[in-house]
Amino acid sequence: MQKTPPPEPDLDPTIVLDEAEEASPSLELNLDEAPAEPGRLARGAEVIKTFWKHAPLGPGVYRMLGEGAEVLYVGKARSIRKRIIAYTTPERQSTRIARMVAQTTSMVFVTTETEAEALLLEANLIKQLKPRYNVLLRDDKSFPYILITGGHEAPQLLKHRGARAIKGDYFGPFANATAVFRTINAMQRAFLLRTCSDSYYDNRTRPCLQFQIKRCSAPCTGEITSEDYAKLVAEARDFLSGRSRAIRHRLAKDMTDAAERLEFEQAARLRDRISALSAIQGEQNVNPRSVPEADVFAICEEAGQFCVEAFFFRTYQNWGNRAYFPRADRTLGPAEVLDSFLAQFYLERPAPRLILLSHEVASAAMLRDILSARMGKRIAIGAPRRGEKKELVDNALRNAREALARKLAEAASQERLLASLGQAFGMETPPKRVEVYDNSHIMGTNAIGAMIVAGPEGFVKNQYRTFNIKNTALTPGDDYGMMREVFSRRFAKLLRESAEPKPEDAFPDKPDLVIVDGGKGQFEVAREILATLGVEGVMLAGIAKGEDRNAGRETFFVEGRPSFKLPPRDPALFFVQRLRDEAHRFAIGTHRAKRKKDFVKSPLDEIAGIGPARKRALLHTFGTAKEVSRAGLADLEKTPGLNSATARLVYNFFHDGGG
Repeated sequence: MQKTPPPEPDLDPTIVLDEAEEASPSLELNLDEAPAEPGRLARGAEVIKTFWKHAPLGPGVYRMLGEGAEVLYVGKARSIRKRIIAYTTPERQSTRIARMVAQTTSMVFVTTETEAEALLLEANLIKQLKPRYNVLLRDDKSFPYILITGGHEAPQLLKHRGARAIKGDYFGPFANATAVFRTINAMQRAFLLRTCSDSYYDNRTRPCLQFQIKRCSAPCTGEITSEDYAKLVAEARDFLSGRSRAIRHRLAKDMTDAAERLEFEQAARLRDRISALSAIQGEQNVNPRSVPEADVFAICEEAGQFCVEAFFFRTYQNWGNRAYFPRADRTLGPAEVLDSFLAQFYLERPAPRLILLSHEVASAAMLRDILSARMGKRIAIGAPRRGEKKELVDNALRNAREALARKLAEAASQERLLASLGQAFGMETPPKRVEVYDNSHIMGTNAIGAMIVAGPEGFVKNQYRTFNIKNTALTPGDDYGMMREVFSRRFAKLLRESAEPKPEDAFPDKPDLVIVDGGKGQFEVAREILATLGVEGVMLAGIAKGEDRNAGRETFFVEGRPSFKLPPRDPALFFVQRLRDEAHRFAIGTHRAKRKKDFVKSPLDEIAGIGPARKRALLHTFGTAKEVSRAGLADLEKTPGLNSATARLVYNFFHDGGG
């Protein structure tokens, strides 16, 4: 490995991509940054000149490093040496590039065989290293798919997200889980496929409620033959593969034939299936007539901010859309921002046969070749100028403008609320990071602490945290003890990690304001922990519910001043209530999920050496964990898949106090 440089100034948007529904935090660049100091700028240029003398002539990737080996930038080039020479004259570049050059103390080069390989390596390194001057695709969450499982006599219909480790056929992507659940819900009525787990399926002795409400054909109890169920599975695959019209014609013909034979119940069932198919397609808007599959990307700019709207079309249907909000240097144009977006977007995602864009991008040909080789089919990328494809792009562009307008309005409103909140608590400047804490438990069981985070972009959900209460010495229901543990763990970890370097423009890890949902007691416990740990620069506030727990009568506690109430119509009061309600919602939801998990936990899970296969064998033989506990040793030894030693292990667990 050799030493390396950053990307072209004119092709390098410094961006952070945030998913709109997640309201995740973003790295913000100050668009009016002061220029770099001349002395540091000259030193940085000299460093680059030194490395330029030994830079490779061929394609590759370069990294610009700052103090402490911090990666400032990762870039690709057809010729590394020709590319980095541009950085030796930073006075001709933008303020952002000049600041980057001024901070450069070293470079690293990696050569590749082709420029296409350099593009992939660049995207990988950006994802891993998260350089402060690069495009950062922070919304790295995978898209959901619909999966029809394989390897089973009765394939299952389910939602899937993540690695394709399960055998079966995958259909997607869908823009969000809501679109998947809506489609699966309608497909249950249309194709009557099971959605239950294999273990549930294997232990049925009579049809479940899904069969009664006509959402499953109940293959588990033989209500439908294997051959007929296989036909339903084939129809579902055909529908998701784009052959819905043929399926509807076939069902319509079968319905007519059944009616002519006076089999009206069968005709009614077929009518309901046709209606369900129509519902699936009717709920999808902007369905293309001539585009079987495509991803559509449109970008717009307003007030120095960008929005990329992505639409996903499969089988002539709209499978949803998602908005991303890039932050870029104002000297960059929409085409340059979109170009940087696409490489990271498709780094680990499958591509359709057609990618439609609102702007022509410089890397389109290179990206097309890479995706075509990966997918084993020809991929087309371009900006259409007429016809239905242009209409799809125009619709995406219209949605991008609307999403950006909403985002700008929400951001302005959020900043005003943060300013009013800081003023209400006597802060000199508006807080950039607000943390709110709440606890949830039932008589001390399944106790958890919850932390939610808010900032200038709204609720920052990827910063939310939960704390499973670990201190077994606590009295059940001891809210003070729970708060003490949560604060100790949270701020001790914050102090440990505070020494790690972090970009100046990153969303802060340390809160400016901490709000505790509780009265004077919880506030004092939190204050004591912060003082003991030596945490400074954090404003602490407590919020106690009002009389009769009515909203609007809350009492606030802040160190150094007496308790107080905010005026009933004060915007800061409504904002605090919103924050508290979100913390309460998050805490209750997490607690319920934990409690539900405990409810369905089987005693068999606690037996060492009993994995999923042996657990399944025991349940197949005895039906329930309770019957397993009643079984004699001789009966356990007869269980398929269990040897004598394992049978003895299970028997001892239930009879000798092994649990």
